Amino acid sequence: MAGAVGATRKRGRFAPYGLLSPGVLWLLLFFLVPVAFLFRTALSNQPERFVPSDLDFEWKWDNFSEAFDTFGPQFQDAMRIAFIATLVALAVCVGIVFVRRGVWQNARARRLLIGALVGVFFGAYIVTSTIDGWGDHFQRSFLYAGIATLLCIAIGYPLAYVIAFRGGAYKNLLLGLVVVPFFTTYLIRTIAWQTILFDDGPVVDLLQSLGLMGDSDRLLATPGAVIGGLTYNFLPFMVLPIYVSLEKIDRSLVDAARDLYSTPARAFRKVVLPLSLPGVFAGSLLTFIPAAGDFINAELLGSPTTLMIGNVVQNQFLVQLDYPTAAALSFVLMAIITVAVLIYARVLGTEDLTG
Repeated sequence: MAGAVGATRKRGRFAPYGLLSPGVLWLLLFFLVPVAFLFRTALSNQPERFVPSDLDFEWKWDNFSEAFDTFGPQFQDAMRIAFIATLVALAVCVGIVFVRRGVWQNARARRLLIGALVGVFFGAYIVTSTIDGWGDHFQRSFLYAGIATLLCIAIGYPLAYVIAFRGGAYKNLLLGLVVVPFFTTYLIRTIAWQTILFDDGPVVDLLQSLGLMGDSDRLLATPGAVIGGLTYNFLPFMVLPIYVSLEKIDRSLVDAARDLYSTPARAFRKVVLPLSLPGVFAGSLLTFIPAAGDFINAELLGSPTTLMIGNVVQNQFLVQLDYPTAAALSFVLMAIITVAVLIYARVLGTEDLTG
């Protein structure tokens, strides 16, 4: 009997590894192996321009600098000025901490200070980019993705809140309506927006009849169309994580806040919003990361002046057949997004996601 129990416990020790193995195998085959091939391509030399399969691996780090010099000069200038502005803000924050000792001991104040520094950095970056005329694909990618993410939060959070707290018997139906667009392919959904935003389409006619647009104004081939397409296509990725976080909130906490004479707005700000931040964090990542690398919306709804870095990578891979440059650009994009996500996670906190 004791031997059978011991054998069962011994087999049980391997159960977690067995449960993890499909996911680990999936990541190994479809993430790490492609990234390794991409990294090898980024460091290779391509002797014949129109023979992309003929690559010589030579640890050619110049591919990164050449790609960055070609496609990101304004990005470099904006980053440099943004760093200077951040250092100035950091000096001010350090002065505040020294004047009011104990501020740094407060976790909330500490996060607000870090958030202020991040805000100063991106604010300076955006202002600098504006001065330079939005000429760089990197700038447009992060700007469009950032605006689309904020719009998804602004639209998705109230929607998820209503479904979670007021959905009642129609909760499953409302959630089904949120995911209905996924029954149509991403490409078809984006092409449909061309019909909606077309110059002689119903939306333009309505806005012109209301006097909100001139006769020569248009919606298609504008930054607004690209941002609108990104917002529409990635909105469900924001709604669903926020809904899950809201659904997990114990309603008795909200009732307790109201029993203590808290107004509905204060109960939401003190109870509901902090507990739903993990969903906002997850939804922001699921929206911002693919939106920053997207090229479909800019290609179909934009113009040559609204192309994003994803269009450049796609062009280098499939049109120019310059695989090393395309791979190097992809790694630069991944590195920037990784740094931004780490800072964002540090500011917002992710304990509830892993706890």
